Amino acid sequence: MKVAARRHDAVSVRVGRKQSGPVAAAHYAGQLQQVERPVGAMAATYPNESTSARHAHRRDQFILQMAGVTSMMTERGHFVVPPGHGLWIPAGVVHQSRAWGEVEIQTIYVTPHQVTNAPATCRLVKVSPLVEALMDEAVRMPTRYDPDGRDGRLVEFLLDEIGGMPEVSLHVQMPPDPRLAAICEAVLVDPSSDLTLDEWADRCRLSRRTLTRLFRRETGQSFSAWRQRVRLLEALARLGAGEAVTCVALDVGYDSPSAFAAMFKRELGAAPRQYLRWADPEIVLR
Repeated sequence: MKVAARRHDAVSVRVGRKQSGPVAAAHYAGQLQQVERPVGAMAATYPNESTSARHAHRRDQFILQMAGVTSMMTERGHFVVPPGHGLWIPAGVVHQSRAWGEVEIQTIYVTPHQVTNAPATCRLVKVSPLVEALMDEAVRMPTRYDPDGRDGRLVEFLLDEIGGMPEVSLHVQMPPDPRLAAICEAVLVDPSSDLTLDEWADRCRLSRRTLTRLFRRETGQSFSAWRQRVRLLEALARLGAGEAVTCVALDVGYDSPSAFAAMFKRELGAAPRQYLRWADPEIVLR
């Protein structure tokens, strides 16, 4: 009788575990914050251009990008998550997502202090095939999995692996100064804007020298380098949604596709389409 009950629980949970759209995913994510296990897991799909409300979770969250590209905005940084990458979001961090293309993710919500060497801030990582396999197992487990059995051991293994994954720099820092934050938010809305630093300084009623100093102190970059990074991330998100390289290059402010491709390869080590293929490699039998 006990075995039959557990099977029924597993089947009923698995059927409802893949949530479709921001509303359904948000509702189920709220339920997973209360589950009496160290980890609650689900899979979700989001239609192109859908956005979530600004929100935070009681638990740490790890998101594995399966398909499409997700842009994630937090108060201190803007991240782009391509396929084959994962994003760690600590408990309490306010964030908002946007889907580029038809997005599919797997995500877990982790009781705080369960992950050794857990990042104190949001971190984008390159996910190993082992973590992908463990995440796939996690979203198939019953919500009330046996913490002392096979499922519990797999969860512990997954949490150990998450703490050791290499960081990837596909984000820009957001400055806490409200004047600089206003500039950065305007650039994020329109990355192709060619307003100069002098023009931004005039709008903020700051001297060019003061704006330059503040921007480097609070973001670690010059304004021009920061804006170039924003354009790269915008382009990566749109390419992941299937847009043509030529259109993306011109829309984010480059004079030609070749200039854009050169910048992309310099920053990420591969041409645009090649980079995205590497994020989702095919298996070749030899």
